[in-house]
Amino acid sequence: MTLCTPARTTNRPRSQRPHSPPEGPRRFRIAGADLSASVAVFLIALPLSLGIALATGAPLQAGLVAAAVGGLVAGRFGGSPLQVSGPAAGLTVVTAELIQRYGWRTTCAITVLAGLAQLALSVLRVARSALAVSPAIVHGMLAGIGVTIALAQLHIVLGGTPQSSVVANALGLPAQLAHAHPAALAISALTVAVLLCWSRLPGRAGRLARKVPAALVAVAGATALAAFAGLAVPRVDLPSWSSHALPGLPEGPVLGIAAGVLTITLVTSVQSLLSAVAVDKLVAARADHGRGVPRSDLDRELAGQGAANVISGALGGLPVAGVAVRSVANVSAGAVSRTSTMLHGLWIVLAALLLVPVLDLIPLAALAALVMVVGIQMVSITHIRTVTRHREVVVYAVTLTGVVLVGILEGVALGIAVAIAVALHRLARTRITREDRDGRQLLRVRGQLTFLAVPRLSRALHQLPHGSDVVVELDGSFMDHAAYETLSDWTAGHLAHGGTVETTGPSGVRIAEPAAVTASATHPCCRPWTPWHNHQCGEQPPETPAESGPATGLHLASGIGKFQRNTAPLVRDELARLAREGQRPSQLFLTCADSRLVTSMITSSGPGDLFTVRNVGNLVPLPGEESGDDSVAAAIEYAVEVLRVSSITVCGHSGCGAMQALLNGGPDDPPTPLRRWLRHGRPSLERMASRRHAWARISGRLPADAVEQLCLTNVVQQLEHLRAYEPVARRLAEGTLSLHGVYFHVGEAQAYLLSGTDEVHGYDDVFTRVMPTEHQVAPANPQVMPVGRLVEAARAS
Repeated sequence: MTLCTPARTTNRPRSQRPHSPPEGPRRFRIAGADLSASVAVFLIALPLSLGIALATGAPLQAGLVAAAVGGLVAGRFGGSPLQVSGPAAGLTVVTAELIQRYGWRTTCAITVLAGLAQLALSVLRVARSALAVSPAIVHGMLAGIGVTIALAQLHIVLGGTPQSSVVANALGLPAQLAHAHPAALAISALTVAVLLCWSRLPGRAGRLARKVPAALVAVAGATALAAFAGLAVPRVDLPSWSSHALPGLPEGPVLGIAAGVLTITLVTSVQSLLSAVAVDKLVAARADHGRGVPRSDLDRELAGQGAANVISGALGGLPVAGVAVRSVANVSAGAVSRTSTMLHGLWIVLAALLLVPVLDLIPLAALAALVMVVGIQMVSITHIRTVTRHREVVVYAVTLTGVVLVGILEGVALGIAVAIAVALHRLARTRITREDRDGRQLLRVRGQLTFLAVPRLSRALHQLPHGSDVVVELDGSFMDHAAYETLSDWTAGHLAHGGTVETTGPSGVRIAEPAAVTASATHPCCRPWTPWHNHQCGEQPPETPAESGPATGLHLASGIGKFQRNTAPLVRDELARLAREGQRPSQLFLTCADSRLVTSMITSSGPGDLFTVRNVGNLVPLPGEESGDDSVAAAIEYAVEVLRVSSITVCGHSGCGAMQALLNGGPDDPPTPLRRWLRHGRPSLERMASRRHAWARISGRLPADAVEQLCLTNVVQQLEHLRAYEPVARRLAEGTLSLHGVYFHVGEAQAYLLSGTDEVHGYDDVFTRVMPTEHQVAPANPQVMPVGRLVEAARAS
């Protein structure tokens, strides 16, 4: 059993813990992991912030302001606790163009307006819409920005001055190479060498050295070289804070300023949201699986970024966005809360106030080399391989070229247009071929079947001989209504002329025919699952005369009759085998008696698979406490000792009336049979209120209310009760039995599995969503698997 750690306890508001005892005065505590992570991020952020400010042409102090505001404001109010925000390399080109066109004070005002726009978008809750942008467009945009940054900073690396455009920088590069400044080139070469080689240092000493960020070592080494060698190179010059430039009223054409606001809003929002999603994946991949770290709330993250941009612009800072490099460092350093991000912002403030003489020693060539390497790394080989594998390299290339030659907003627009054209091309591209194979006509359809392909499909179908045996192989993921009607009408006509039709997928597996065809051959209820109400399979129940009594009896009889007519012929052989051989279920499935919980449906099981026990509240009384009713204990003993099941599953569900009654019960309630039975659930109520146990969580969130909290806690508690049974404890010790917890949300039709199953230490009270695929790759915990596969896994073991 896992106890709450102090860090987890202090990070949770009291309002989120229903039915818990009152807590004492809260104290602000800083976890050691957050403190060390904040220092690591600060050491990376400090030189990068100065380098990005240098690359944009903004005052160098603006980079420090943006880094501090990103840490303190976005870190406090954002929705991604471990994401680090600050000046981003992806905004360098946009900001540089705005500064060149409108000046620094107007650029600050544009940043404020972009922040207000982000706040408005967060109110509209459209954050997830940004994720609809094709990854090829996002990667192409970042790569184009990286190329632009690298070309501009290369001139500073060589001791020169960058030009106003990418084309001018590229054309002026040969002349700059011919007149390279030796001192600046030496400092830049040292910086690049350290950046590239630091992570490859061998041996134990290398492992220890790599704990210091490469960016800090590179800039510090270049600064030491310039100081000791007495090299005459331009250095950082931080002016007095009293002369720091603050924003002014926007001056310039309205359309131009509006385009700048739109560009800043688009780039900062998309980059921050994609980075937040990536941070979630990094946190989940850590050794602790991100225990205690909530998943990102993207709308809140957008609001936090907006607030940070408003304040950064108002204080004369650069635009702020979520930054991947610093966020990765934060997660890798083991940060557990947003405290690390906020502390890094605090360290930036202290450095900007106290370390100005030290910062003034840094050569500009070192910062330029640092930003140039970052820009080159934005052209990721991994991303290029990914988009190539998904056949989107054209979208990537067009976006990259557009960003480099025209601009970010125009390049993204070109990428979106090309992505739409590629999607339409794939949707309209359908290959239809026909061949004669062993006397059967094989018609292959490759691609999506839409109305655009209907003329060719109809032509190919009507060229097939009447009365022939036909196999239609569909290799696509989409068929619209026009294509469906064409295939359905032709199939009906072909069957009427004495032919046969079999529709298969690309692997040759037969798939369901159109309903009009199957209705004549088989009843719809014979399909794996159909919508139904009161066992009528979507049909209207017959009218029931008033004098014939309640309609329930007729519905029951009708359902039994349909079973005998439609289902019994299909399962008769299997049931006959079970009758001869006896039952050999793979698991004991203990669940609630609620009528909405259909065990065979949610576990994809059939006759003989489950030994099922149902009672009010899916309760497992402790041994010796059933007071004359030993039904549950008898079922457990029979399943474990006689049937030798390999797993036991306790399944709770949402909206459980038993848990509601348990919450609303009191000591003065009359001792009805229901109340006497529910006393076995009191340990669950005590566990939920106890501070010694972990909080029950469901797919990264806290339960919606006290009832859901108790439903989840009850599953964990009943699994603990199971361990108290001697046969269960013995089989667990032998390693021949496993326990599982399942929570089924009725309204969402979503199953969740209890993760952290450990036969020694118990559970961590976290329920994980089951993804809707039978080919799901389970995480490191082998117990997290689709519910419908628990039967097969237990049978295989």
